[in-house]
Amino acid sequence: MANPTASMLVIGDEILSGRTRDANMHYLAGELTNHGIDLHEVRIVSDDAEAIKSAVLALSSAYDHVFTSGGIGPTHDDITADCIASAFEVHLDVRADARALLAEHYERSGKELNAARLRMARIPDGAVLIDNPVSIAPGFTLKNVHVMAGVPSVFQAMVASVLAGLTGGDPLLSQTLRVLKGEGDIAAPLSALAEKYKDLSIGCYPFQDNGVYGANVVVRGTNGSHIEQALTELAVELQI
Repeated sequence: MANPTASMLVIGDEILSGRTRDANMHYLAGELTNHGIDLHEVRIVSDDAEAIKSAVLALSSAYDHVFTSGGIGPTHDDITADCIASAFEVHLDVRADARALLAEHYERSGKELNAARLRMARIPDGAVLIDNPVSIAPGFTLKNVHVMAGVPSVFQAMVASVLAGLTGGDPLLSQTLRVLKGEGDIAAPLSALAEKYKDLSIGCYPFQDNGVYGANVVVRGTNGSHIEQALTELAVELQI
């Protein structure tokens, strides 16, 4: 049986402007790989309601899971919760369980649960809260969309919370063969190998190191013995 599929939606003007470098996609890709969920697509959209809604609906219908990051904080431009609720045509309001989490947290810290902070307790009807052990304010899952914070430490904690409840498949394995030949010299053997091992993904990534040209051939798949066999055959073919 094929592994479950996933996509990611990164939300925020700060990412598209170059002001902030996104680290969440790299982290999520690694965690999904280990969990046996195949990440097929990543989109980045601005803080624009129609763009967010359109992307969420498209990704939700195409993949088993959608993971979002960004836009669920206390400020006016944190509109992700509103957009998710609107996309799936459900009501959005402060929910008692989310409010209770925030109230206890801010009471302990001696801070006021003001109107801005209370925005983080607005949850769409029918959604399940995502635990946030770092800063308490929860994410949520609605249908197959997992809505999480953009701050990397919080995002990572929320990913762990979500993955604990998801059924994955076989972890994706990979091995690399360093070849000191140009891409043009190894293209034909790689094509033959890809044709023979259709269950594997074979990528070729060229490099130049102190005037030496070569390529890293990366073979990925869920069958470790096939990976080993394919790389052995390639090494023999290329006389490495």
